[in-house]
Amino acid sequence: MRYLIIVFVLTAVAGQAQPLKARIKIDIERQTGAIDPLIYGNFTEHLGRCIYGGIYDPASPEANADGFRKDVIAATRNLGVSVIRWPGGNFVSGYHWEDGIGPREKRPKRKDLAWGDTEPNTVGTDEWIQFSRAAGAEPYICVNMGTGTWDEARNWVEYCNGKPGLYYSDLRAKNGHPEPYKVKFWGLGNEVDGDWQMGHRNAEDYSKYALEAAKLMKWSDDSIKLIASGSSNYVRDWAEWDRTVLNYLHDYIDYISLHHYSGNQDKDHNQFMAVTTRVENSIKITEGIINEVRSKYRMKKPIYIAFDEYNVWYRAWNEAKLEEHYNMQDALVVAMYLNVFVRNAHVVKMANMAQLVNVIAPMMVTNGKLWMQPTYYPLQLFAQHCKGKNLSTLVQCDRYDAGEFKSVPWLDVTSVYNEAQQEVVINVVNRHSEKAVETSLQNQYGKWTGKAIVSEVNAGLADENSEKEQKVKAVTREVAAGETSFNYTFPAHSFTQLRIKVKI
Repeated sequence: MRYLIIVFVLTAVAGQAQPLKARIKIDIERQTGAIDPLIYGNFTEHLGRCIYGGIYDPASPEANADGFRKDVIAATRNLGVSVIRWPGGNFVSGYHWEDGIGPREKRPKRKDLAWGDTEPNTVGTDEWIQFSRAAGAEPYICVNMGTGTWDEARNWVEYCNGKPGLYYSDLRAKNGHPEPYKVKFWGLGNEVDGDWQMGHRNAEDYSKYALEAAKLMKWSDDSIKLIASGSSNYVRDWAEWDRTVLNYLHDYIDYISLHHYSGNQDKDHNQFMAVTTRVENSIKITEGIINEVRSKYRMKKPIYIAFDEYNVWYRAWNEAKLEEHYNMQDALVVAMYLNVFVRNAHVVKMANMAQLVNVIAPMMVTNGKLWMQPTYYPLQLFAQHCKGKNLSTLVQCDRYDAGEFKSVPWLDVTSVYNEAQQEVVINVVNRHSEKAVETSLQNQYGKWTGKAIVSEVNAGLADENSEKEQKVKAVTREVAAGETSFNYTFPAHSFTQLRIKVKI
């Protein structure tokens, strides 16, 4: 009896070490949507050390002549950030943009009622646009639909985009910027559905208010793109909020926003690895509401989703500075957010990771030194290489249940065809904490040529980075790839990106 028990235990332990099996089939003719580079965006808010001490730090040896950190500008460019949302966030619902223009010594200091800080208004519209353009990103300005007025919104557009000869465009010229900024993207408020927001309104009141602001803003510059404030909480009647907003604003808006933050408060790895299932469901339901409204009004103009806040955020939820320190596990979740956006590229046309520096961010400044968090690397790999068309990808692998999430595949996969580079890009997250997944990658059209370039982000699940050590980073190598298929084993708890040339 004792012998049998020992054999049983040894067999069970050995079984745990055996890799799982999977198959991925890729066909570059099965294209589902063009990937907009704007899904590789970011977000900055006047909060903690994001702006002051992160982006702007004139006392730092890294500061350029304008006070912006050169290392942050370079790292933002290397990250591939396409668009940056500013100035909030909750902050914007109490922000009055004219406080932040003109001579700095004359700008008023205000109490920030959203986060309890003092806002010096040192960085305002002119400075922000200067930074974003230096960082290679398009500016996306969110207007104050909380305590702000319709005139403030309209005048802000005129200040940024008006041609000479108007009051606010001439004021811009007086402040040293005669040429229009041509800011394309404008948000109609932030999370107005939330009772934590200054100027919180119900769906109908927000929609009526935002509609009048949208009219004035579009009449000031009809080339701008407007993003409506969509749901920030999927549990609380969010579908009805979005339906109401779309019914009122459909003629004026180009996007409706969604927000989501994820966490692992229960220390349940498998459940945490499934959290983006909820994100994908919310996108599909919102897409359905968009189609319902477009059909109702017989619209030809598309309306897209701007997922303009997302990230892992739970350790520093109640801390004043919101300086979350990320680990390998969090990097996997960020990679899965990006997989969701790529997989739904036909309707998700913008996404903004929150935030850029220090505050729940992919990069940090500690003791004056800039360093990269684990979450930096998935976003960088996607932004640099996932361009072109999303492909409908067949994935066959084992699945698991975790709490509310059922039949979750251990592999989360997207594939992309970049016609300009004649390249297929395959993004794979192995959710399993212990087991590798031995996978057959099969090509259904054309021939793969040369070797596959493999970039892998993998480390201990709890491993973090610091200014002294980068435990989690992307490691790149080459592997042999057949013309029509090859096998690759994805390590436990890893994100892997494979790039393979294809000849048609």
